[in-house]
Amino acid sequence: MPRPKKKQINLSNESVLSLLQEIYNECVEQRNTAIRIQNKMLGFMHEAADLQLLGPVIKEQQKIIDSSIEKKIQLSKVQTALMQKTLTTSDETEGLSIDVRESITKLLDKVGVDDNKDGTNKK
Repeated sequence: MPRPKKKQINLSNESVLSLLQEIYNECVEQRNTAIRIQNKMLGFMHEAADLQLLGPVIKEQQKIIDSSIEKKIQLSKVQTALMQKTLTTSDETEGLSIDVRESITKLLDKVGVDDNKDGTNKK
């Protein structure tokens, strides 16, 4: 069976905005899941010895919550840069600036790393 042909990927403002929305939705889902797990673990805690057992789990969930907040901040920066570019230039054939492309690459890398930590593979 022959290899499939390579597809040409065009980054337009619409495609980037939809990608940013997808990343945002995944951040919200990760954060909600982490908060739910953290609250469940806090509900299991009845005495001081329980804190020693549940502490690492709660700490890990807090890291996930913090990273999702950081991703949302980065997403807003990328979206602001896109909006500024859209307002200053109406020509879409120019493409995305290098800063926006680097920010998108960092976000995709972070989402991939976080998905691998969770044991899922959503690429």
